[in-house]
Amino acid sequence: MRKLRWVMDGGGFWDLDISTPKTLDGLACPVPGDPLPLGLSRGARLSRPRQLQFMQLFMNASLLPTFSQPQGFTLQRLLSLPFSDNWVVFLLGQFNLQKFISSVNNSEEKPTRVSSWLKTFGNHLKKKSLYALGLCSEFQLTPDDTLLFGLDSYDYTDKPRGKAVLHHKFPHHDLTVEAVYPGLFVDKIGNYWDVPFSMAIDLASSTASDSSAAYHLSAHYTSGSPKQFESTQNQNDRVPRTLLPGLAFKSVFSCRKSIDIWRSETPKLKWVQPYDIFLSDPHVSASGMIGAAATTYFGENSARAQTDDDGEHFSGLFLQASGIKSSFLADLFGSISFTAQHGNFQRNFLDLSRFQARLDFPSGSKFLLGATSLTQDLLNSQKPNMEALQAICPNATLSLQQQVVGPISFRVDSGIAVDLKNLEFPIKAHEPVFAVEYALHVLGSAKAVAWCCPKRQEFMVELRFYET
Repeated sequence: MRKLRWVMDGGGFWDLDISTPKTLDGLACPVPGDPLPLGLSRGARLSRPRQLQFMQLFMNASLLPTFSQPQGFTLQRLLSLPFSDNWVVFLLGQFNLQKFISSVNNSEEKPTRVSSWLKTFGNHLKKKSLYALGLCSEFQLTPDDTLLFGLDSYDYTDKPRGKAVLHHKFPHHDLTVEAVYPGLFVDKIGNYWDVPFSMAIDLASSTASDSSAAYHLSAHYTSGSPKQFESTQNQNDRVPRTLLPGLAFKSVFSCRKSIDIWRSETPKLKWVQPYDIFLSDPHVSASGMIGAAATTYFGENSARAQTDDDGEHFSGLFLQASGIKSSFLADLFGSISFTAQHGNFQRNFLDLSRFQARLDFPSGSKFLLGATSLTQDLLNSQKPNMEALQAICPNATLSLQQQVVGPISFRVDSGIAVDLKNLEFPIKAHEPVFAVEYALHVLGSAKAVAWCCPKRQEFMVELRFYET
């Protein structure tokens, strides 16, 4: 949920990279779903070095804080080296302030003079365990092609993190090719996993229409044995099936329709620019989407394909050829969202209130089986089956944003988990994320976001453009 994006952002029901302070590049991939979500689908955002560069140059943010467990509170600083108009190299340094303070406090040395204090601090600052260094090189090959290389080094491991990413923009498609070693993935309960090598190719249709058809094609290859990485959840040490070595081909097709229930015709304030042009129209709208997804696995990742990581049986179309370690899965999915906004985000106080709710049905076959079972129970005057009732419950997501003063607004995003087996607390919030957003209205639609996820014990400051 650290995506902090309004639901159906970009017109698709795909997984986006998740923001995390665990790594210097600030990203982790969600564990690919089965067969949904698609697993590799990049949202439009600046790279972490580009974010730091902008905030240092134009927001006087010389040091940016992050927090994660078990690393603690850290500070980041960037040095940019532009070699040409199309090539720039970034050096990203990270200093672990919390570990430094703890080291000084636990030191047996008790300096009595200023010079002794300085010497003690100097000795502690020499510790390599306090630092992490990232090297990133970006090439603008053509107006439509960007190539990125990254290499991050940390004190707690001898293996650096490397990645290579190629972005190409076609007239109506976006192509992403990525190779990472090791790749960092996060599952739905919050455990992080290191995959020794991961490579993915993703082709996605792009459209600006609110009502349109879209499709995604992707290939994902993983090798090596996944291992847990700095997990603070410790709820399940079972390796997600889709991260096991193998090759996966995925395809998704969907149709989306949006309607305006109400849209304000009241004129905006003259000569006053909204803090965010995408949040300047009061309205009430709804949208829905239905689609189909198919996945083909080759390798160890196909061994348990008919059972998901929670041990539940897959309800859609399933075919398996155990002799060649291959399996095929297909299913329908759907999603419904509702959005309501009040205010034009022009005035200085309480001029933006925005609410959004989304209901996701990731397995159409599971929903139909549950609905059929419940219908039969009702027709036969029987007590509804609890498992069937649980099967038709959608995955819910709620988002609420409220302007506080000027460009500053407060936002909460949270999933809603429904567990009918828990009679005492059947409904609870799932991974709520709290954020303070500062709109940079001179840029039309840009914002600095400071978010916190209490469950995962993470805090981060980001820069985002053109997100609604």
